[in-house]
Amino acid sequence: MRILIVTGMEGAENCAATLTKLVGLPCEVAQGRKAAITALKRNEFAAVVVDEGIIDTDAPGAELIWENTGLAVPMQVNFALSGAQRLAREIRMALNRRERERALAREAAAAAIESELKSTVAGLLLHSQLALAHRELSPPLAEKLRVVADLAGSLREQLAIPASSQARN
Repeated sequence: MRILIVTGMEGAENCAATLTKLVGLPCEVAQGRKAAITALKRNEFAAVVVDEGIIDTDAPGAELIWENTGLAVPMQVNFALSGAQRLAREIRMALNRRERERALAREAAAAAIESELKSTVAGLLLHSQLALAHRELSPPLAEKLRVVADLAGSLREQLAIPASSQARN
């Protein structure tokens, strides 16, 4: 991934080169709104760092930049007051925070899917076993229900659902 630096400041390429070394990600400089939007449409970025000077002089243009950042971490920095070391630290902190948020979101999604699957499998197993308990079932229907119960039982084992949780669901 890359970092996009949006500024009109002279010497931005030197700052980008220093940031590339400090952060470990290639940095690309866009001189102004139009160049930034073109770059954002052309590539994906890990972070988009916009100079406050651009935001102060072209607020609607800054909004267009923010709207086009995609999944990049948006950052607003005063390049006149921030040194490369501080900027690198802020970028690393923002990227680390984003990665922690993504990891937490993945864990929550996996837990939700697992819970839903376990509940559904337990329900399938329970209902197929209850249906098999009826005496009036025709042999072909009973065989199909046994297959469903066996499949649900096998899936329960694969998902490592304890037998006691099947009664709760």
